[in-house]
Amino acid sequence: MDIYIKPDKKANKTGAGVVRVKDVADVFAEGGLKGQVENLRLLELNGDEKKNYLISVIDIVEKINSALPGHTVNNLGEQDTIIEYSPKEEKQNAAWLWVKVAFVCIVLLAGSATAIMSFHSDAQIATVFENYYYIFFNEKIENPMLIDLPYSIGLAVGIIVFFNHFSGKKLTDDPTPIEVEMSVYESEVTDNIIDTLNKKGGEG
Repeated sequence: MDIYIKPDKKANKTGAGVVRVKDVADVFAEGGLKGQVENLRLLELNGDEKKNYLISVIDIVEKINSALPGHTVNNLGEQDTIIEYSPKEEKQNAAWLWVKVAFVCIVLLAGSATAIMSFHSDAQIATVFENYYYIFFNEKIENPMLIDLPYSIGLAVGIIVFFNHFSGKKLTDDPTPIEVEMSVYESEVTDNIIDTLNKKGGEG
């Protein structure tokens, strides 16, 4: 009989205990075989410090073949799974969280404002706008508000549309550029941890 498993790339475990197949992979099998596979023990975690463990799909297949011989195991998921073990659930301090959020917002605001002003200075946007105003109205003035105001509004709207996010709401169902970058970053970090644990023998 065929058994299908789909291991995840990363799983979390809080508190000492046993890691079973169902904790790291989805299982499909007919009848009561699914429950037997899901409850097979893979690893026992304990300790007082946070740690990462690596479980290979080979470990899962060996455990299934050892406990339930005569079945064909098919892998539909990841080759390696990281288990992030934490001895106890960590509670975040709400005040400290808001301090960090405020700090990040200030840094982003200052950085983006500096970048925009530097670009405008390098591109001589003020001179360009003055030339535009002269072309259309045949008059030389500094800082033509008729062009400056629509440009400023358009810049804000363009940023909102690009990041697909405003006031806690998405404009479309597509992931925002930040979400895409964070997903790529998290995937690369996970791959790096897997490579490091493979070199260390599966624990670190």
